[in-house]
Amino acid sequence: MRPATDRFFELLAEVPAPADAEYLYGSDDLGRMRGRNLRRYFHAIAESGPRVLLLAEAPGWRGMTVTGIPFVSVREVRAGLFEGLELPPEPAAPWEASSAAVWSALAAWRGPLPLAWPIYPHHPFVAGDPCTNRTPRPGEVRAGTPVALELARAFGIETVVAVGRKAQGALAAEGVEAPAVRHPAQGGARLFAEQLAALNRETSD
Repeated sequence: MRPATDRFFELLAEVPAPADAEYLYGSDDLGRMRGRNLRRYFHAIAESGPRVLLLAEAPGWRGMTVTGIPFVSVREVRAGLFEGLELPPEPAAPWEASSAAVWSALAAWRGPLPLAWPIYPHHPFVAGDPCTNRTPRPGEVRAGTPVALELARAFGIETVVAVGRKAQGALAAEGVEAPAVRHPAQGGARLFAEQLAALNRETSD
């Protein structure tokens, strides 16, 4: 299966990026590298026919902002999580706690691996300091929602799961009911793993 993601990438590029947020897939060397990584990730996940989309909040500066892939940091790339991924010459950070928690939880996943994506696709940071994360604003989340819905459509996703309440609220505003699991950041890794395991049992039956 090769999902038709042309429209997804068009919508992604149209999401406004204010001064305190970064569009990750621009025309510079780092942006092109992230784009190649994202396409390789999509291809790898598509081969197994994913049925679940894990919809997170926003890219973190230690993970997706480095690699271009949700919940994938330098550590996961170097561990060979997916083939053919690239890294920048001087990565901003060597690892991300949320990435480690997600892939630890997914190690026991039965069936096709879920696809992951953030409801706000740009990296929101504290003004003047890209090596930080800030919570995306309501308007930013709304602007990113059509991108996420198009990705789900392109992959034929059956179940969208909100990783945190922001994604759940954005989907509800579009008339899409989605269960929510705890985000693994800030002490939520254990509950995230438990809820993800319960979700896996439901979707694999």
